[in-house]
Amino acid sequence: MGSPEPTTGASTALLTDHYELTMLGSALADGTADRPCVFEVFARRLPDGRRYGVVAGTARVLDAIADFRFTDAELSQLESTAVVDSATLAWLADYSFSGDVDGYAEGELYFPGSPILTVTGTFAEAVLLETVALSILNHDSAIASAAARMSGAAHGRPIIEMGGRRTHEYAAVAAARASYLAGFATTSNLEAGRRYGIPTRGTVAHAFMLLHDSEEQAFRAQVDKMGADTTLLVDTYDITAGITTAVKVAGPELGAIRIDSGDVGPLARKARDQLDALGAKDTRIVVSGDLDEHAIAALRAEPVDAYGVGTSVVTGSGAPTAGMVYKLVEVGGRPVAKRSVAKESRGGRKSAVRRHRSTGTAVEEVIYTGEAPETGQFDRQLQIPMVRAGQTLDDLPTLDDARQRLRRALVSLPWEGLKLSHGEPAIPTVYL
Repeated sequence: MGSPEPTTGASTALLTDHYELTMLGSALADGTADRPCVFEVFARRLPDGRRYGVVAGTARVLDAIADFRFTDAELSQLESTAVVDSATLAWLADYSFSGDVDGYAEGELYFPGSPILTVTGTFAEAVLLETVALSILNHDSAIASAAARMSGAAHGRPIIEMGGRRTHEYAAVAAARASYLAGFATTSNLEAGRRYGIPTRGTVAHAFMLLHDSEEQAFRAQVDKMGADTTLLVDTYDITAGITTAVKVAGPELGAIRIDSGDVGPLARKARDQLDALGAKDTRIVVSGDLDEHAIAALRAEPVDAYGVGTSVVTGSGAPTAGMVYKLVEVGGRPVAKRSVAKESRGGRKSAVRRHRSTGTAVEEVIYTGEAPETGQFDRQLQIPMVRAGQTLDDLPTLDDARQRLRRALVSLPWEGLKLSHGEPAIPTVYL
């Protein structure tokens, strides 16, 4: 059996990594644990083929930080397995984060080097947050980035997220949230609906069709219970016969049909002609079955009204992680930087401005240390305060705010930046 997912109000402390406690114990022993430090979350590069990234999961990170406590259960586990010594154990018993957090709001775009999250505190209290922050941001941002590409390819047609059977049961809830943030209309995941207020939708699977002695009996049972506005799954046997039977049972007021297999483009065209001929001119066509952003884009000219996407979105459509890292960039006000080949970082606490033309088109991401550069009328500071002295600030952006922010941000990209083909990031990163 899997262990339950921590929820708000439950300890998230053992979501940390063993090596973080090793660093903590050593720093406590040599007296460096209380040095004031700045850590930053950023991505050195975008996943292959991506021209922008979408920030998602920040609200979940803030919840995790607020709940980050070592209760008796966690302390007993660490003591019984000798992960830490008695001095470190005593320090952990009193742990709560008392520092500051700034970062990009959810729904913001990011590019290579963008300071997505900045954590300020003592080394001891900030270093413990590395794994929990990265595990959430890397997962949710990867999902949101893929979902945004799919939403763009759908060109206004709604997409339902239905990938709960293709990922870890708790990752499915986070994936549904990230997909909704990135423009998906609904989810089939009921826990995501309960937890985040996301609209939920769903129809039957082929098992329901096979349960009944005939397709007509299955359709009639569904329509009798759900009404004619339901969505009937017509491809369990023969699609042409299934559509005929669906309209016979539900009448021309049938809400929608769903096609879940085959070459859905030509099938959708034939289905539209058949529905229209049967008088079901307002019946929608929903397609699903191994769709990703490229398949959705290829269907743009077809008479498809909505898409169902599962595996590709919950796995990041080929990029299951955003590749973000959590690096120490300042100690006691002194910039520090890693110099390893291909893994270098830039020292000093950084902030960012996105510059725009008067038309609203973004032209560059300016990352700077120290004093902010002069900004123009259309430029925008990207980081916002999120936590002060350990307390999450009130009135932070909501999930719906994030959806709207992403819509505006995508409109601001040069048109080349919205292409699904390989290419450079949509706007360049400039360091000052």
